[in-house]
Amino acid sequence: MFQIDEELMGPLGAFSLDQLMELAGLACAQGLAKVYRKEQYPRVLPGSKDHYKRLQTQCDNMKITILPPSHDTDSLRTALSTTDVILDAIFGFSFKGPIRAPFDTVLPLLTQSGLPIVSVDIPSGWDVEKGNTAGVGLNPDVLVSLTAPKEGVKGFTGRHFLGGRFIPRYGKLSSL
Repeated sequence: MFQIDEELMGPLGAFSLDQLMELAGLACAQGLAKVYRKEQYPRVLPGSKDHYKRLQTQCDNMKITILPPSHDTDSLRTALSTTDVILDAIFGFSFKGPIRAPFDTVLPLLTQSGLPIVSVDIPSGWDVEKGNTAGVGLNPDVLVSLTAPKEGVKGFTGRHFLGGRFIPRYGKLSSL
């Protein structure tokens, strides 16, 4: 994945990191809005990754309400009771190793909520190359892959979107 990013930001692609992050935020907001109409699912609980601040901007621009993230599980439980859709941007595609606190508590809470989940790039808790081998990762209903699908999601069976317009469309992926 790093090679693709280098090419996109190099002389041929000529994208800045800010532009790529803006496109990523737009792709995620579009995927979320396409599957979960804001009239029916007006409240979204976002992931916490700083890179996805642009996603919040895009959701704001599309009038998708975002609930503020929290750092304790009591606040998370409360937020889940007033949420319609979970937007999973907790970990990035470079995540490795066992899930540590507080996320070892957070991921089961999200799963047990029964709410629909939209994951960004790779579901949180999944290995980017091997998938959900530990069985502790989120199982989203929708996945928005950025730039290209990751090897670890080849067994993903939910709705899958490819965000970005950098490579040709193939397989069962829907473009945004």
